[in-house]
Amino acid sequence: MNNILVFSNWQFLGVFLPVFLIAFYLVPGRYRNALLFAGSVVFYAAGGLLPTVLLIALTIVNYLAGCALWESGERKKFCAIVSLDAGVLVVCKVLALLSQEQETAFSFALPVGLSFYLFKMISWQADLFRGEIRNRPTFVQAAAYFTMFPQVTQGPIMRYRDGFAGRLSRRKVTPALFEDGLVLLTIGFAMKTLLADRIGILWNEISKIGYESISTPLAWLGAYGYSFQLFYDFWGYSLMAAGIGMMLGFPFVENFAHPYAAGSIGEFYRRWHATLGRWFRDYIYIPLGGSRRGTARTIFNLLIVWALTGFWHGGTLNYVVWGIVLGLLIVSEKYLLSRREGLLRAVGRIHVLVAIPLTWVIFAIPKMADIGTYFARLFPFFGSGEAVNSGDFLKYLGIYWPFFAASAALCVPAVFKTLVRCRRKPWMTALLTVLFWVSMYYSIHSAGNRFMYFSY
Repeated sequence: MNNILVFSNWQFLGVFLPVFLIAFYLVPGRYRNALLFAGSVVFYAAGGLLPTVLLIALTIVNYLAGCALWESGERKKFCAIVSLDAGVLVVCKVLALLSQEQETAFSFALPVGLSFYLFKMISWQADLFRGEIRNRPTFVQAAAYFTMFPQVTQGPIMRYRDGFAGRLSRRKVTPALFEDGLVLLTIGFAMKTLLADRIGILWNEISKIGYESISTPLAWLGAYGYSFQLFYDFWGYSLMAAGIGMMLGFPFVENFAHPYAAGSIGEFYRRWHATLGRWFRDYIYIPLGGSRRGTARTIFNLLIVWALTGFWHGGTLNYVVWGIVLGLLIVSEKYLLSRREGLLRAVGRIHVLVAIPLTWVIFAIPKMADIGTYFARLFPFFGSGEAVNSGDFLKYLGIYWPFFAASAALCVPAVFKTLVRCRRKPWMTALLTVLFWVSMYYSIHSAGNRFMYFSY
């Protein structure tokens, strides 16, 4: 995979993005959708020819199907195109699973961003079928929406009906909007390179040592380390994508709303990857009946949604188990703990701060046997106890504590909101400038580590 697809790489930030922005600002507004589509194809083509051909083919097919749906509104046509899109996703995920031991598996079998742009296409078809898109889109509008490069590889899953059509020709990119976008881009860049990538080294070290050889304290440190790594990797990407979108004249798309400040797992996942959660709610959960058909059906719908969420992340058993475990925890909160508000408040916070990191262990480790080994280290009641390499915890804590401290601080909503509120103050401008160039240094010397959600 070419590094230009990685937002945190110097080739993207130092070459592609500046060149594209200059061209974007120079062309008249009526041509900006076309330029966005062309630039997005060039951007995506850096990842390979075959994935780009698939993206363009799906774009054309979905547009033509959407036109037919616009004219007729037939349910059969809607079901046919949605089945095609879903079928492509399932086939590619199965092929990737079968060939996961090959080095080129994900570059061919599962193209970067396939899950994200197919979900955009499915939502577009659903909104057309429901009559929620009032004006018939042109091919260029639809193609720019499907392939928009800030979102094509990892989302967020922006809806077409949320104001995409014609926005580029109507909106002007003001200096204030550009500055706000640049601030978010810089904060996200720093989260990725200075927090996620640094803490990620700890998880790699634990994997190399072997789960059976780590102490219980280090196992817990690793679980929280992976939680921070995933959070700041994906939140960092989402802020970079949102910042670039603002530089193009789009409004801010919030994908993370301080999930670790949530009071329950249900609330956590309304705040975590919020656009994906809303997609599953609007296009899977509600069409299944939502919570309108009684308790048993609601529980069934929730478990179906979470099983599909697990499969969406990957075809291996650990992802499905991860999704079902979360579904069961959410059902318990909704129907057991919610009967007593104080109990939900107390246990819900424990779920967020303790159970969520434990579920990320299931998410992170592909083999069920290895998951069992890791949990035996987390809870060594029937194992050899925490005496295994008892000094390893202090060793790694001494190395990584600054990154854990910074990560924990940024989980507090007031800290991040203060950064945003003070974004135009001279001291904040100086701090962001330093963060940008330090991040660029690490990006160059680490060859631009890929974002973790490229695999989905």
